[in-house]
Amino acid sequence: QLVESGGGLVQAGGSLRLSCAASERTLSTYAMGWFRQASGKEREFVATVSWNGGSTYYADSVKGRFTISRDNAKSTMYLQMNGLKPEDTAVYYCAARLGTSWYPRNGPEGNYWGQGTQVTVSS
Repeated sequence: QLVESGGGLVQAGGSLRLSCAASERTLSTYAMGWFRQASGKEREFVATVSWNGGSTYYADSVKGRFTISRDNAKSTMYLQMNGLKPEDTAVYYCAARLGTSWYPRNGPEGNYWGQGTQVTVSS
């Protein structure tokens, strides 16, 4: 089970840090990622990180503003979001995908998903 936390309401230009904790399993054999879904839109890729944190991938829309990381000892993944924009408003989901890497072309094909956490950015 994956549990997200850290969402909330923030003004444009502000920062939030999302966390994703695994409650029942180790994540060291999984690549992990963050996806988001805005109201009325499809779920979209945000960022992914390889099993050991050595490789990361970002959507162009968040590159340079968001940073994905993981701590396998704590079975936790993070998404540091800086310079938030109103268009970043969405429900953010974390996911785990069996394998070493999760490339953007793989899409939202995770084996496990969290319940989502709302991020709202006001202008």
